[in-house]
Amino acid sequence: MGLIRLNAVEKWFGEVQVIKGIDLEIDNGEFVVFVGPSGCGKSTLLRMIGGLEDISRGSLEIDGRDVTAEPPSKRGLAMVFQSYALYPHMSVRDNMGFSLKTAGAPKAEITAKVDNAAEVLKLEPYLDRRPKDLSGGQRQRVAIGRCIVRDPTAFLFDEPLSNLDAALRVEMRLEIAKLHHRLKATMIYVTHDQVEAMTLADRIVVLEFGKIAQVGTPKELYERPANLFVAQFIGSPKMNVLPCRTDAGAFHLEGGGTGAFAGTAPAVNLGIRPEHISLVEPGKGECSGVVEVVEYLGADSFIVADCGALGQIMARIQGDSPVKPGAAVGLSFDTERISFFSADGQRV
Repeated sequence: MGLIRLNAVEKWFGEVQVIKGIDLEIDNGEFVVFVGPSGCGKSTLLRMIGGLEDISRGSLEIDGRDVTAEPPSKRGLAMVFQSYALYPHMSVRDNMGFSLKTAGAPKAEITAKVDNAAEVLKLEPYLDRRPKDLSGGQRQRVAIGRCIVRDPTAFLFDEPLSNLDAALRVEMRLEIAKLHHRLKATMIYVTHDQVEAMTLADRIVVLEFGKIAQVGTPKELYERPANLFVAQFIGSPKMNVLPCRTDAGAFHLEGGGTGAFAGTAPAVNLGIRPEHISLVEPGKGECSGVVEVVEYLGADSFIVADCGALGQIMARIQGDSPVKPGAAVGLSFDTERISFFSADGQRV
């Protein structure tokens, strides 16, 4: 089992409150990712679950048992840190089995569990090597293997891929996804990288200044952000946010076009993803602008246009772009994909 429940959890450092009343339930076998900008409290929240930080107020339950005051060793959790924290003088086998050895487990049991974890992580050829003889990705797999042998209730990952280069990050991201599929264990993962969050998570918890801004599946957060913060944090490149005014049944862009508005409350901002904008002839579409930058990325091109009072708008088109900087273009919106936000930043 691995059901984790946080009830009105708070964290104070002196007079400063960094976690502000978090209520969250993580189901058994679920992969949940905490994501947010630096300083939002995601690593602190993870450390509170792991027992490395005290809970100032509220409670934490694991499988129905209140563990708020329990030390880390009594919670049945395993944590993988950004740094590998391997013993340099020990072999891979000894590093992976060290926690079992210190717990007094029989040698045969240690060998069997280490061999099983090595098979899962494809580490069999490296069991007799020292950490200095391994690549960064292999060292991180050893750190994960050290957790697997303990058969924990849940795995806690604190930005485990931050020290790896781009290629290794992609490789290890796939390894972690496959590991979750194999073990079907509860996993909580902290990252500031939204690509990791979108590709790994069953559910994403977006944190803003110690509070939950939104919880949902990657698809829910991307297509129906609850507020402006989530709308612009989730997605790369971020959502275009344009000033607008609304009245009965219609929205009006400043110096631009109009369209249908089905909201029940007034909106002051319109949000549209770059891939939901197409280029048309100048004077057509919802607005017009002058192309400032064309970014060619192979499969896609990003077009940044100066649209006057509306500011810069980015469009994403497939393949190479025929337009060049300085060209006048019209921008047409997929009106079924538009989001609207009120003056307080909430979705309308």
